[in-house]
Amino acid sequence: MAKPTKNTMMFYPWHHFVLLPLALLMAGYTILRYTKVAGDDDQIARLWFSVAALAVIGFGVLLMLRQHYALQLQDRICRLEVRQRYFEVSGQRFAPLEAQLSLSQILSLRLAGDAELPALAQAAAADKLSSKDIQARITDFQFDAMRV
Repeated sequence: MAKPTKNTMMFYPWHHFVLLPLALLMAGYTILRYTKVAGDDDQIARLWFSVAALAVIGFGVLLMLRQHYALQLQDRICRLEVRQRYFEVSGQRFAPLEAQLSLSQILSLRLAGDAELPALAQAAAADKLSSKDIQARITDFQFDAMRV
């Protein structure tokens, strides 16, 4: 098998090539139009200000979607981490328990030490413990300073 020689970037075409450029163009155009009528006390100036503000806000929202993508990926990685740790310490698959747990419960289980993870995961599924209840039962707390 050949070694990859290039890191390929992933693009979401609607976001990267349609919405983001159009939002940038719209924000730029409306700001330019507003600067031509800025200082006038009429409805046209107020209209261009409002449209420019909405365009800038829309552009900002599209930029913030990048953070949303990163958080979704981080959640997937956290699930995989708990699956792997659970398997390593118990020798059993985490999938049956995972189906009964919410993401917040799984994220709380990440904070438990290896020795208490299997019993705590089973208790969380059986007793329907909330994420706060799970954290309250942790004795060997493994704080995660890297989570955003």
